[in-house]
Amino acid sequence: MEGPLTGDYWKPFYYLLVEELNVILVNARQVKNLPGRKTDVSDAAWLAQLGSRGLVRASFVPPQPVRELRDLTRARTQLTRERAQVVQRLEKLLEDAGIKLSAVVSDLMGVSGRAMLQALIDGQRDPQVLADLAKRRMRSKIPELSQALTGRFREHHAFLTRLYLDQYDQLSGAVNQLTARIEGAMTPFRPVLDLLDTIPGVNRAVAEVIVAETGGDMARFPSAKHLASWAGLCPGHHESAGRVRSTRVRPGNPYLKGALGMAAFGAARTKNSFLQARYKRLTARRGPIKALVAVEHSIITAIWHMLNDNVPYHELGGSYFTQRDPERAARRAVSRLNELGYRVTLDPMDVAE
Repeated sequence: MEGPLTGDYWKPFYYLLVEELNVILVNARQVKNLPGRKTDVSDAAWLAQLGSRGLVRASFVPPQPVRELRDLTRARTQLTRERAQVVQRLEKLLEDAGIKLSAVVSDLMGVSGRAMLQALIDGQRDPQVLADLAKRRMRSKIPELSQALTGRFREHHAFLTRLYLDQYDQLSGAVNQLTARIEGAMTPFRPVLDLLDTIPGVNRAVAEVIVAETGGDMARFPSAKHLASWAGLCPGHHESAGRVRSTRVRPGNPYLKGALGMAAFGAARTKNSFLQARYKRLTARRGPIKALVAVEHSIITAIWHMLNDNVPYHELGGSYFTQRDPERAARRAVSRLNELGYRVTLDPMDVAE
């Protein structure tokens, strides 16, 4: 081949040649030739020169079972996103009809929401009758539902609503099929899934994506830092003339980063956990976005150690930072009280008491 193949175009060539030859896959970003002097011939010569001197680093290409598992989890992720987009289109359509159902119902596709939407499609326009279709806890919101269901829903909206509901159901069926297929493909990785489930914020779907993207084997990553760098959760290095420029996180695996983002968001809401304490601690200084990235880094670091040592997640607790440096925690508490106009005197308690 004359040059690097980007995107997914490398796959047929790699799979064809790897059976007979010693083939390595290299990230095109790491072997870029000088701009302004690049042709296909010079690019091929440049790659050959780098390879002969051992200056290229092979990218991670998982074995076939893991590749097939990746295809399944990535397809499920894409279909789940498309299903969420269908719900957003339906909400926009209802807004056009003056129906504010999503402002009262948290899950538009829940039992109550679907019953009301079906009644609208069937021609029911009375807000009181529609609101009375609420089930269980939603019945306490019947007055709010009556106001939200007062609009100008017409036959045009009914046609599109039926279309979106059918599309949502079709995507849900496809997601369920993929989930069942993934469940069977995950059989060899049961011990890994059980370990990952012990991490706050990591549910079964997130754990399956982590296994599919990393292969569940930490032997190919020399350290936790290598895994974090491969996942794109480490700040980049860009220094010129002694000045450090942008240190944004590097681009990494979007599916793995997306799964870790959901895990970090869930961990930040897990009470009395180390990850929540880390998130709150960093949010005050760096903002919520950077704090979430830091929590993602903590999770991927914990994953490497757990899978490398075959141990479950060890919870440090929400008071970890306070116990590690109690004097600093006391100073910060006093400083906050001073800002509120209080004069504080600290009187340490006797341990014996």
